[in-house]
Parts: sequence; structure tokens; C-alpha cells
Amino acid sequence: MDRRVVLEAAVPVYDVETADEAVRIAISKTGNLLNPDLNYVEIGPATRECPNCGEQEDAAFVAADEALVALELELTVYNTERDEHAARIARSELGSHLTDIPLSVVDVVDA
Repeated sequence: MDRRVVLEAAVPVYDVETADEAVRIAISKTGNLLNPDLNYVEIGPATRECPNCGEQEDAAFVAADEALVALELELTVYNTERDEHAARIARSELGSHLTDIPLSVVDVVDA
């Protein structure tokens, strides 16, 4: 069965002034690391929610002209046995291109 896997990545960005600038640079940086081999991966800012108040937060945290940006990477994994199998394949494929960038599984759904 085919499954759609969403992973969250924590991408460091340097020499930025605003959260919007950090997100744009992080998306570009991640795209460059994945292309041309994984050009089918959809990249976008992660939706974050404040654990205390429930309000939406920026995908980037900026301090001292450096940022940590939360990105969502979405791809379809074909012919998998279980959700866990699809998640392992997705982490392995993306992790081989995104060295030193932590990845966590957010969601796995049938495609």
C-alpha cells in the first residue's frame, strides 16, 4: 500500500534578521540539499502551536542573527507493509541527504 509521510525537520539558518527570511532561506537550503535526487519532496514551514496557550507560532525561532526553522517534508512512499515501514523508508531517504538535520515523523496516512 502507498502511504503519504510527513516529517518535521529542524533546519539551522545563519545571518538572518526576521523569521520570514529564515523560513525562505531554510526552504531554499533544504531544496538544494534534496535536488535533483528527491525533487518530489514537498517542503513547507511547519505549523507550530504554543503548548501553554494554544496559539499559532512562527516556524522559525531567531536569536542573535541565527535561526532554527521547523519545516515539514512530505512525500509518498510506495508499496509499504505498515505505517512504521513507510516512516522508516522516508527517514532513511531524506536522512541520507540531510545530514546533521534532525527528522521526526509527524504523520503517516494512506495515499
